[in-house]
Amino acid sequence: MRIAMLSLLVLLSAPAMAQIYKYTDERGNTVYTNQPPDGVAADQVKLPPANTVDIRTPEPPPPLPGEAQDAQQAQPYRSLAIGGIPDEEALRANNGSFMATAELDPPLRRGHLLRFLLDGEPLAAPSASTSMQLNNVDRGSHQLEVEVLANGQVVQRASQAFTVQRVNTSSPALRPKPTPPKPTPAKPGA
Repeated sequence: MRIAMLSLLVLLSAPAMAQIYKYTDERGNTVYTNQPPDGVAADQVKLPPANTVDIRTPEPPPPLPGEAQDAQQAQPYRSLAIGGIPDEEALRANNGSFMATAELDPPLRRGHLLRFLLDGEPLAAPSASTSMQLNNVDRGSHQLEVEVLANGQVVQRASQAFTVQRVNTSSPALRPKPTPPKPTPAKPGA
């Protein structure tokens, strides 16, 4: 197994060794190929070394005039809101699962993380994801918050109250109606 892995690493680390051949076909056309046909005189083409490019991540653009640089400033985002939850009507989620999103303007900045909280309890570790799947949320009223964190400190927060409506499957209204028993036919001579 070690020998196979070592062989694979050697093959992958070796530069590409392509052989290109040039010949003239029966119609007088010049043909380039990596496999010359049998019985045809083909010349090997010498290839120059491959071009390489060093890819570098560009520097972020300079700030716009008036844009705050300090992440600890009171409002680093022009707007921060929670999406995916109805404002005034109940959220109908029979299994209590739905997706909520953080809507930011401008987009989440480098070094900032988001934390979603349901009724004051974090739903997951802070991350750069702007969406959160909520699962098995109980029926009733709740408070969802999203916090923007910089160096572990909350720099901005948005919250939204909402109500989850779940159908109670043991409700008498949802139970099948019992069928009345069929009358038993009378026996002759009884």
